[in-house]
Amino acid sequence: MKITYDDLASFIPSLHQPGEKTLLNIGCGTVGPERLPECFKSSSWREIRLDIDKRVKPDVVASFIDMKTVNDATIDAVWSSHNLEHLESFEVPKALAEIHRVLKPGGFALITLPDLERIAQLIVDGQLETVLYTSPAGPITPLDMLFGHQVSISRGNHYMAHRTGFTAERLGNQLTKAGFEEVRVMSGKSFDLWTVARIAA
Repeated sequence: MKITYDDLASFIPSLHQPGEKTLLNIGCGTVGPERLPECFKSSSWREIRLDIDKRVKPDVVASFIDMKTVNDATIDAVWSSHNLEHLESFEVPKALAEIHRVLKPGGFALITLPDLERIAQLIVDGQLETVLYTSPAGPITPLDMLFGHQVSISRGNHYMAHRTGFTAERLGNQLTKAGFEEVRVMSGKSFDLWTVARIAA
């Protein structure tokens, strides 16, 4: 799904403020800046890469359930691409609380992750092991969406395992409970959810 500056501008008043803005890319992996969403591909954004895996050479080595090296209210936006599903369910509120903590007043999080409802329908339709698309990690099936990319896990990358999942309703509720002022959840094109959540200015 292509999220542009214009898509966010009416929802996020802080985007209109001049000057450099700080983007915290959590669970960044090896992906480079060319794979950031369109809305972050401008010179006004300074990216800070955070990951638990030091092999991907992030700026900050940390789990996003405990980002104590990132100060309170210092980040304009958080980008989370397919990360929350790698946590245990009980860890999700901790992660969302940490995201909320590091955001400045008026800041926002852009989150994408697998949509369990759409994946469940694929399974009901007999497509559990059907390749649906190819990601940078390789071919993806509904089985991968449920439990994590099996090829990567088989090669020893256990960070790729999925331990929880989300419907639009669950994700929206979790973000609201974490204190985000407004949450919008949208369906993507690759059997995923896209969510924008902002905190009060």
